[in-house]
Amino acid sequence: MTPFSKIGEPPHRPVTVPSFALWQLGFRPFYLLASVFAALSIALWALQFAGLLGGAYLQGPLWHAHEMLFGFALAVLVGFLFTAGRNWSNRPTPTGAWLAALVALWAAGRVLVLTPFGWAAAIVNAAFPLAAAIALAIPFIASRSRRNYFFVGVLLMMSAAVLAVHLEQLGVLQIPGWIGIQLALDGMLFIMAVMGGRVIPMFTNNGVPGANATRRPALEKAALGTVLALLLADALQLRGAPLAALAGICAAAHLARWTLWQPWKTRRAPMVWVLHAAYAWIPLHLALRGLAEMGWVTPSVATHALTVGAIGALMIGMMTRTVLGHTGRPLRAGRADVACYLLVLGAALVRVFVPLIAPALTVHAVLCSAALWSAGFALYALHYGPMLIRPRVDGRPG
Repeated sequence: MTPFSKIGEPPHRPVTVPSFALWQLGFRPFYLLASVFAALSIALWALQFAGLLGGAYLQGPLWHAHEMLFGFALAVLVGFLFTAGRNWSNRPTPTGAWLAALVALWAAGRVLVLTPFGWAAAIVNAAFPLAAAIALAIPFIASRSRRNYFFVGVLLMMSAAVLAVHLEQLGVLQIPGWIGIQLALDGMLFIMAVMGGRVIPMFTNNGVPGANATRRPALEKAALGTVLALLLADALQLRGAPLAALAGICAAAHLARWTLWQPWKTRRAPMVWVLHAAYAWIPLHLALRGLAEMGWVTPSVATHALTVGAIGALMIGMMTRTVLGHTGRPLRAGRADVACYLLVLGAALVRVFVPLIAPALTVHAVLCSAALWSAGFALYALHYGPMLIRPRVDGRPG
């Protein structure tokens, strides 16, 4: 009996914490693999251009878009939702063998698109977001967490979108090209708009004394409602001036929303300003999308404002915060974190603004942006990899 045990109680036995913690919570394997994949996928993209992956089922820009959305971004999203979903529902989300099986399903999708086996690639890539949706629905329904049901719906939509991409590629569906990609982009935009509205004002007020970041219900409804309207317009293949007008209204709503969060007060708090900088790309993307519909800019700059700017920067910001918080470390950005933020944001600035200002330098801009992006996520993987595979520093599970 130990000196501190009470009479009649069994002696206290310390909880044994495993030294390998990769499968203890969803963010761990998905953040690690997504960051490695984000860095390496640019090299694979170059190999495709060089003709060294000629037998791949998906080729060229379609492969690049598919993998950035359904490979990198979806992995980060699922890792985040499995982690946050446990807190929101107070119910378990996949861990251990179940989590490892989902990671294996994701990894199989990344391999199969580089092979000639199109049907296998289609089934596996559609199965991953479907399986993630089911895994998330179980705790949400059990806890009646109705405000989070839409996450399950978006994952189901992502499954349908990626299946549509593959069925069109396999010649089964005769649908307009890239519609699945565009709907998946809209789905990611909606999730970022919802989560941005939930966490950015809160993190701003918590991390910056006196910031007074605010939300207005009418503006919140306008910002989210116009994104849903844009998604519907894309599903109906609305084009030209009507879509441009809708994108412009949506951009104005999100810009007004962002200014209420007092972004200029966050410059001394890197873990906060990176989220504001990421969100600023959303109204910029929407404005550029409207201009692209009118033929005044190329659609590519609008798309990359969303993918590299908003998705890339918001994800690197949340990936650093999640790991520090869920491994028992202080929520304080170090030099490596700030370097990751600047590299990814720099990739977005180069990829979007250089082609706008000097179109003749577009190829150079793409190469420079790719190098910055790869460096940012490679640095993240190197810096956070040991934290992701080791237990929490405070000894708690998770």
